[in-house]
Amino acid sequence: MSYELPSLPYAYDALDPHISKQTLEFHHDKHHASYVKKYNDAVEGTDMASKSIEEVIKATADNPDKSGIFNNAAQAWNHTFYWNSMKPKGGGTPTGALADKINSDFGSFDKFVEAFKKAGSSQFGSGWAWLVLDGGTLKVTKTLNAGNPITSGQTPLLTMDVWEHAYYLDYQNKRPDYIDSYINNLVNWDFAAQNLSAA
Repeated sequence: MSYELPSLPYAYDALDPHISKQTLEFHHDKHHASYVKKYNDAVEGTDMASKSIEEVIKATADNPDKSGIFNNAAQAWNHTFYWNSMKPKGGGTPTGALADKINSDFGSFDKFVEAFKKAGSSQFGSGWAWLVLDGGTLKVTKTLNAGNPITSGQTPLLTMDVWEHAYYLDYQNKRPDYIDSYINNLVNWDFAAQNLSAA
């Protein structure tokens, strides 16, 4: 039961000019595909091959001997989640239950944005910024490298990739510009709302 590389949920040029076709082609077809292949190769013929990728991520998270499996499993999962965290003509503000929960747990949407931008910009090196549900409360968190909040019992609602390969062709070293563009033009609030309602 191998884990398949999912297609992007939109065309390669659908996020232009905020994320270019060239970036999505490299990011999805090279980076993401490589994580998926390495993950499948690593678990083939083991008892993990029959487990879901989420089960494998949780089982290998704190085991240095399984770091190769964890890194590729988590990166395969994180990237799929990231593609769905964006959409063409995204951004703006959420509505409904998600908007109410953000206002309640952060104090305002602007305070959430401030926390999310800080998580993304202050992540040293490679990693991810997340909006998660943790014990019934929305929180912003960040993870290093392949880190994933499900290993801490949190439910991811949204993520932003801050590895350099996610933005360097379009923004070079200006990570804050990429973060602004993600928030203002790309966030898929419908996806976050679905994850909240399913939690």
